[in-house]
Amino acid sequence: MKLVRFGNAGQERPGIVDQQGCVRDVSGRISDWVGEAIAPASLAALSAMDIASCPIVPAGVRLGPPVPTPGKVVCVGLNYADHAEETGFELPSEPLVFFKSPTAICGPTDPIIIPRTAEAVDWEVELACVIGRPTTGVSEKEAMAAVAGFGVANDVTERNWQFQRGGQWSKAKSADTFAPLGPWLVTPDEVGDLGSRRIWLQKNDVVRQDSLLSRMIFSVPRIIAHLSEFMRLVPGDVILTGTPRGVAYNKSDPDYLRPGDLLRCGIDGLGEQRTEIVL
Repeated sequence: MKLVRFGNAGQERPGIVDQQGCVRDVSGRISDWVGEAIAPASLAALSAMDIASCPIVPAGVRLGPPVPTPGKVVCVGLNYADHAEETGFELPSEPLVFFKSPTAICGPTDPIIIPRTAEAVDWEVELACVIGRPTTGVSEKEAMAAVAGFGVANDVTERNWQFQRGGQWSKAKSADTFAPLGPWLVTPDEVGDLGSRRIWLQKNDVVRQDSLLSRMIFSVPRIIAHLSEFMRLVPGDVILTGTPRGVAYNKSDPDYLRPGDLLRCGIDGLGEQRTEIVL
């Protein structure tokens, strides 16, 4: 299934994309994609539901992030060897973990707003994984049973804040709109093999990032197992799994984002984002 949330910001309702690509309003059956509603067992039961009787959402209605504001957004850095190389870091021996403020999350077509003191705003298309049940201390073999679904994210980052303002990655990545998420959350039964899927980003119609999920250093099960050693993951938590080569940082003449720029990014089978850069 493809799970979505639609409507004005802060007033989104839950929906499901049907076989014809139409969004169906399921708010009469589910309050939102939170808690028990996104548990793997609940989603499996929901997949058997006939949604043909649910109202069709008019075309053009805004899609918000496919899950409400989560308890936490956990990020994995330098998870593609080519990205570590281009940014000048050594390959990590285990997942490099940092946090992004949940308030950074926005919808897949919402504008990305450049903060007043920002001068070096960069892009990072990533695979997002959403947790569907409480998870602590799981093995890699057990890890995928905790997943509610996968989606597209953009880990927008202010590089001056990241490297020149005290070395804290989180404050460089947490401004409002610095985490477009969606357009939908695809449940694991529909995803199948992740590794063969292309992950890409275009800036102003020029391809800047183009890779495969199989090139991640640490797989999704490894990441979940690793995180669950150190913290309890709960339903709705979002994990961002790293970005491939092709960001602006560390170029001889970095072309950081400016007002009027247009980003498109996506992952095969998981949807596409289209975001404009504004002040």
